[in-house]
Amino acid sequence: MKKRISIIGGGSAALAFAANINTEKFDVIIYEKNKALGRKFLVAGDGGFNLTHGSSIHEMLKQYEPLGILDEALLQFSNENFRQWLKEIGIETYSGSSNRVFPIKSIKPIEVLQAILKALKTKGVQIQIGKQWTGWNLDESLQLNHSESIQSDIVVYALGGSSWKVTGSDGTWLDLFKSKNIQTEPFRASNCAFEIHWPSEFSNHHAGKALKNITLSSGHKTCTGELSITAFGLEGNAIYPLSSEIQRDLIANGEAHVFIDFKPMFSEEVLLSKLEKSKSKNTTDKLKTDLNLSNTAIQMVKNNLSKEAYGDCISLSKTIKRLPLKIVSAAPIDEAISTTGGIALEAIDENFQLLELPNHYCLGEMLDWNAPTGGYLLQGCFSMGVKLARHLNARES
Repeated sequence: MKKRISIIGGGSAALAFAANINTEKFDVIIYEKNKALGRKFLVAGDGGFNLTHGSSIHEMLKQYEPLGILDEALLQFSNENFRQWLKEIGIETYSGSSNRVFPIKSIKPIEVLQAILKALKTKGVQIQIGKQWTGWNLDESLQLNHSESIQSDIVVYALGGSSWKVTGSDGTWLDLFKSKNIQTEPFRASNCAFEIHWPSEFSNHHAGKALKNITLSSGHKTCTGELSITAFGLEGNAIYPLSSEIQRDLIANGEAHVFIDFKPMFSEEVLLSKLEKSKSKNTTDKLKTDLNLSNTAIQMVKNNLSKEAYGDCISLSKTIKRLPLKIVSAAPIDEAISTTGGIALEAIDENFQLLELPNHYCLGEMLDWNAPTGGYLLQGCFSMGVKLARHLNARES
């Protein structure tokens, strides 16, 4: 007799699990509170649908925090495995100039989702919408919509984090797990903008401008990429991967410090030489002509130095290589691309099973892990889902 698996939530991790579980061994039902599955999956595609990243698996493993948390899952189902599986269900992909992996240009996000749902239907996976999980009954059965009772042999929770509440990913489930004495962590914004108190004149003139080909450092971590200046502060792919480090400093100290290197391709000594050999007498002209700094970068350097220091080549070269900025807060959670927090990693075993609830598993962003944007988040969710499906398939063989 088949065992019954109930999947709570219809996001990426749930879809990956359902696509890989053996439906000859299990009856599988997905319960989704929205009117359709994959709402956050679709919203994530609005700005360019990064399905995964094209870097080597060795480099992929370095992107996930805490380090090592998804090694086994990613080795079982790598970015190349993901692309091959997508091809098998009719979704061709390509790597962009940034090594991010997208569906070919003629394929829309909704078509990717429809291809996945078609694969689930072929396998016999059942889907019930408008079914919100509201807790457990006294006999540990699942409660849906406060009244319906569901008995399951295995439960897989894929409830998402706490960002983009419009998609249903609101984190309100956290208190239900707390009531079971399951260890949790508070949600925090990740892959988000961070607040800086810019001088009003700077903000008025430079909000909306980009800083390109820079590096940004926090603690011992450095990221290369681009930053966007906003009235609120900073956002962009050079700061998103530093979210964990910045959040830790904000919690510990009430502020965080990051450092911009405007010219990572040059050493401080080379910059100093260029400035000293410049034929321009005006400092701003030196920075524009000899170092090709943008007006925004020049203004940031100028704001950080006294009038005397701005005219000193040594001070200039040091500041260009390491300009400090004070961050005072993160953007609100609902404006973040993702969140950390949720179910503590100490609360699960190596197969994502809750230690306090045998045969109950947690997947995806509801767990306390982190990854930068660019396809890493989606890859992590899919790899988790595949790993658990393969574990349960083998366990029931």
